[in-house]
Amino acid sequence: MKTYQTHQIYNVGLFAHGGAGKTSLAEAMLYDSGTIPRLGRVDDHNTVSDYDPEEIKRGMSANTTPLPLEWSGCKLNLLDTPGYADFMGEMVSAMWVVDGAVIVLCAASGVEVGTETAWQLTVERKRPRMIFVNKMDRDNADFYRTLQQAQEMLDPAITPLQVPIGKESNFSGVIDLLRMKAYRYSDKRDGKSEEIEIPAELQERVDEYRLALIEKIAETDDSLIEKYFAEEPLSEEEMYRGLRQGVRDGTIVPLLCGSATKNLGVQPLLDTILAAFPSAADSGPVVAKNPLSGEEVELPVSDASPMTALVFKTLADPYVGKQTFFRVMSGVLNSDSRVQNANVNAEERIGPVYIVRGKEQFAVQSLGAGDIGIVTKLSHTTTGQTLCTTDRPLLLPEIEFPSPIFTAAIRPESKTDTDKMGPALNRILEEDPTLRTDREQQTGEILLSGMGESHIQIAVERMKRKFDVTVIAELPLVPYQETIRRQVESKYRHKKQTGGRGQFAEVVLRVEPMDYNENAFEFVNEIVGGVISRGYIPGVEKGVREAMQSGEVAGYPVVGVRVAVIDGKEHPVDSSEIAFKLAALQSFKQGQQLAQPVLLEPIMTMEIVIPDTYTGDIMGDLNSRRARVMGMDPQGNRTVVQAQAPLAEIQRYATDLRSMTGGRGTFRMEFDHYEEVPAHVAEQAVAQARQRKEDRQQE
Repeated sequence: MKTYQTHQIYNVGLFAHGGAGKTSLAEAMLYDSGTIPRLGRVDDHNTVSDYDPEEIKRGMSANTTPLPLEWSGCKLNLLDTPGYADFMGEMVSAMWVVDGAVIVLCAASGVEVGTETAWQLTVERKRPRMIFVNKMDRDNADFYRTLQQAQEMLDPAITPLQVPIGKESNFSGVIDLLRMKAYRYSDKRDGKSEEIEIPAELQERVDEYRLALIEKIAETDDSLIEKYFAEEPLSEEEMYRGLRQGVRDGTIVPLLCGSATKNLGVQPLLDTILAAFPSAADSGPVVAKNPLSGEEVELPVSDASPMTALVFKTLADPYVGKQTFFRVMSGVLNSDSRVQNANVNAEERIGPVYIVRGKEQFAVQSLGAGDIGIVTKLSHTTTGQTLCTTDRPLLLPEIEFPSPIFTAAIRPESKTDTDKMGPALNRILEEDPTLRTDREQQTGEILLSGMGESHIQIAVERMKRKFDVTVIAELPLVPYQETIRRQVESKYRHKKQTGGRGQFAEVVLRVEPMDYNENAFEFVNEIVGGVISRGYIPGVEKGVREAMQSGEVAGYPVVGVRVAVIDGKEHPVDSSEIAFKLAALQSFKQGQQLAQPVLLEPIMTMEIVIPDTYTGDIMGDLNSRRARVMGMDPQGNRTVVQAQAPLAEIQRYATDLRSMTGGRGTFRMEFDHYEEVPAHVAEQAVAQARQRKEDRQQE
């Protein structure tokens, strides 16, 4: 591929709900541009984009894949993104480096939840967008129904540039509303078409949509609106100029149609991308910050600007090493150079720079402003960070990834896996910023959090495939705690006589409840008269703390207690710190048993965002989960529900909410406080926890 100037580079993302045909569309675009010699199929597992074993196995995209191609003297960097919510992080990172978004709709399914998610991301990032109605040849495909649905659910600015000729299996061409010409496509899947007369039965509808398009275009410029009101015709050049301005402003969202698998309507889409979307040079200046002074600077997207590059994706490869995907936001990145990671203030050595297309790599000497490429084996750099020149540190805004919503406990299958799991887990976390890992202190489990069960499962499979580490993922143990309800006194005498020196200690404790959400433990020495020597008191406290690690209800940590040592006895020869520790441990255990011990469970605060139509179902479901609804806040056609619920009841809520709302509901949760477990629930929770611990010990 030859070198292109910044004004010839277009960075465009393909976004859609899973199954709408993004990958098939990308394949057709590559084929029509002459980039690939044959047209692959998703069902045949031979597309350029879906080459990862997990993608082939599931028949869906799980990674953002760069697919550069050449069209009409320009370079088009396509980014084929996943469409399922579990891989939303890939969509988000791609949105940060594209200058335009093509939203792909299925003509039969219309606007789906993934469509709404992608649309919202384009709005938040203020990206120009257009819509491609795909699968026009499918049964039940309906262009006009899909158009109306998109205008109602997404944006009334959506404006058709084409009207289809025929429908379902009879779909054969389109009418171009800008040029007022009709085209019939070849049935050879070669993307070619021939000009024909506009069918008479469509003329009325064509005139209607043509007038609406002209009105939209005229509103983008004062001179055009004057010509429109004067009933003067707009030239084709004026129409395209107004279209381009309207797309940039968001007042026009062009809509086109076709069939990717039959390669119908793909070439007009490529032409419209170049005609309506901004090039990298037209995308506006880059705003960066000096990490030392905090001063913000605007950098033109030009080779003459200081070099900055945003890392939007990382792949961990056991053979090649870490692969870092980036977009050069300004300046030029050269092979065999040294750059600075502005986020961690570390120098990186750049080896060969590559352009990547699927799994293929092509070495280049340099990449200019606006272009996309990869480098390998960077030591310090991860996704979202900035590379810049060593003499002028500049920091780009970091990519804002969504927070994880599903957590699993992972454990190695064997001793060999135990030794390798840590390094493999770190590599997987480098690869995917939407994954998080933590260790639950109470249960000792390693937790892996992500965007859903499928997300976690694919991460586990990648650890096996890439690093030969087999781990088991399952729902985590709930970190219950224990406390007491009333104050008691307890006494224990530890006495042991052997052939030599014996052991003796007597400890009397007063155990009383405290606010378990404010104070976990308080130890007080109330000994008077020296009945227990001061040197033995630390042993008493150690014994109490050790006993609190495993309570009498179900072996969970004890919190919310105030323990005072109030009396005791010692022996001038047989007493020792260890004897007092053992006596205190048993004294506390006896005291807890007498003090009405209870089980505590973590309560989470939830914020659930749902379409209004699902409010009743969600409220009923929350009631079944022992949740308390704290408030409801209408926001347009959506409702935000604030609630508190026990963690034990909502561990699978991410999956359940998607099922109940067709994927349109979202939520986030965080720990708030502990509460006493109701008696009817506590018995079952204790039994389940004990059984699971026994099962794991046997494994």
